[in-house]
Amino acid sequence: MEKQKIIISKDLCQSLTQAIDEVKHDLLFVLCDETTERLCLPVIRDFDCMKGAQLITIPATDTHKTLESLSHVWSELQRMGATRHSLMVNLGGGMVTDLGGFAASTFKRGIPYINIPTTLLSMVDASVGGKTGINFGGLKNEIGVFNNARSVILDTTFLRTMDHENICSGYAEMLKHGLINNEEMWAELLNFSLELSVESLETLGTMVAESVAVKQRIVTEDPTEQGIRKALNLGHTAGHAFESLALERKPVLHGYAVAWGMIVELYLCCVKTNFPQDKMRQTVAFIKENYGRMAITCDDYPHLIELMHHDKKNQGNSINFTLLGGIGDIRINQTATEEEIKEALDFYREC
Repeated sequence: MEKQKIIISKDLCQSLTQAIDEVKHDLLFVLCDETTERLCLPVIRDFDCMKGAQLITIPATDTHKTLESLSHVWSELQRMGATRHSLMVNLGGGMVTDLGGFAASTFKRGIPYINIPTTLLSMVDASVGGKTGINFGGLKNEIGVFNNARSVILDTTFLRTMDHENICSGYAEMLKHGLINNEEMWAELLNFSLELSVESLETLGTMVAESVAVKQRIVTEDPTEQGIRKALNLGHTAGHAFESLALERKPVLHGYAVAWGMIVELYLCCVKTNFPQDKMRQTVAFIKENYGRMAITCDDYPHLIELMHHDKKNQGNSINFTLLGGIGDIRINQTATEEEIKEALDFYREC
């Protein structure tokens, strides 16, 4: 798989110019959704390196991370004369970088692409690591491929355009990175206020770089998720089930579902791998304070468990989890019985 270059940018024009110059191409395309076209495209549109770039726009939000939107991108690339030597820049959040990366990876059997994530979630998670895809059949990221962007350009300037809920959504993935890394990072994350100021936005930029470094280290060691990369799935088996259930009711931001999934899975960590209860409760308190909870009842348990059975990480008939024996003590390929999962869902509802 093509090596991914991570650029922590202090000068977006220079960083993007360099990234584009490093890829020989005939035509340049930029993919946005309706929101990033309005809020973020003006930031880069007048750069010299973007002269002649052709715009493709898709509807915003994860509900449009669909085969229909993917087909629209393919059709537009075809209509505007893209070849296998063209280059695409994905400017947006995780939906845009996931779908755009998949579109680029499959058009003409693959054209190179560059990611410019514009949300905190996409900076620390979706845009890094080469996972691309779309939702399908009511399931998250059901169809996709591993294929790295040539470059991922991280510029926290874009975070000034974000609302509080989207900051929280991205921060959940950072909290996950702290849990799988070390106590110092975890403690720093729990002690940071998500009510951002100008000063704390600069601090957050440093924390983003640290979070991305955790993910990049793991992805470099295991690019196609055969082993340690499964550490990044902490909170996601239950989280994706919450997210898929929400798609049937009222969609929620990905990071909120992951935060709720971490409550469920940290309970399993305590029960099955002796994770310290005090650290579990500190983490749960932070999540409860900042993310609230999704209202579920016992009647939802069978459907949530069914959704967990659809998770791509499973082998055979078991539901697979990444658990922790302690902060930074990663235990991949763990399983839980349906009764244990129901107990964890009880804890989630009661906590």
